[in-house]
Amino acid sequence: MQLPDTLLSQVAELAREAGRFLLSCRDGISIAEKGGAHNLVTQADLDCENLLCERLAEILPHSQFLREEGGATGDHSSLAMWIIDPLDGTNNYVHGIPQFCVSIGLACAGELELGVVYDPNRDELFTAQRGCGAFLNGNPIQVSERPNLQNSVIATGFYYDRGDLVKRTLAAIGRLFDEPIRGIRRFGSAALDLCWVACGRYDGYFEYRLGAWDYAAGAVIVREAGGQCCDREGQPLVVHSGNVIASSPQIHVDLVRVVRW
Repeated sequence: MQLPDTLLSQVAELAREAGRFLLSCRDGISIAEKGGAHNLVTQADLDCENLLCERLAEILPHSQFLREEGGATGDHSSLAMWIIDPLDGTNNYVHGIPQFCVSIGLACAGELELGVVYDPNRDELFTAQRGCGAFLNGNPIQVSERPNLQNSVIATGFYYDRGDLVKRTLAAIGRLFDEPIRGIRRFGSAALDLCWVACGRYDGYFEYRLGAWDYAAGAVIVREAGGQCCDREGQPLVVHSGNVIASSPQIHVDLVRVVRW
């Protein structure tokens, strides 16, 4: 599919607008639970998602949507599907922790093509499009060049399920410390974790269960920054994988070996 030349810049400006909207709503947060006390949604999530969908439909008419709050209006093979998380890091947002973002990905015929992630707290805009490189506030970025797993800092996350998934994640963390790595971080925003891999702040990241909206945009940015992504079994990452392992090429084989499902 031939995408408009101005598409990435238009989506980037929309992400900035959505981020400013989230910041403006922090003083009057309305909270609800989605199936449990750990999984929250705010009115800001819903309003921001509506804003994004309305504007993206204008930017790219006849496109479909896969949204965290609003579900899907097409399937993974749609000619053009926006994959949106209007507020990645809702628990952080609710608790006043400045680690959340707007995440907008685009898949064409099932292939991830474009990613934009905006962190309004730091005014950091991560952008990438297939074959065009990855950027932070307009400056090129690349994954880290640390030579091995032992020199690495790895990020992870915990799904809302507090049963087997948490146990598996904790076991993987234990295996990583046995390597031993330099450290583990868990900041609560998958999209930003991926972007931080892309710009070299982290060397790798894994999470055993995610929505496509959590990783679609970030995976494009990692890939275009020279990194590698796969699913939790080491297979190629696709829109419906539902999990991710991402890292620099230098440590990818070893990271997958240690944390694979």
